[in-house]
Amino acid sequence: MPSPDRDLRAERRLTELETRLAFQEQAMQELSEALAEARIEGQKNRELLSRVLEDLKQLRRALMADPASEPPPPHY
Repeated sequence: MPSPDRDLRAERRLTELETRLAFQEQAMQELSEALAEARIEGQKNRELLSRVLEDLKQLRRALMADPASEPPPPHY
């Protein structure tokens, strides 16, 4: 027959394990949400970088254009 002390210790241990499990489940949920937000932010940053790079390419093309194709300045 189990002793009352042993039953009490087992009950306390079970309660502690259940508490730890609840905290771990909450932490995993929070991490999952943070990861989802980070992925969304990463996608937004990739799109922004892509637009900035495209603008830079267009600017380079404009700056490197053939000077002969430019109209003469107004004083000529």
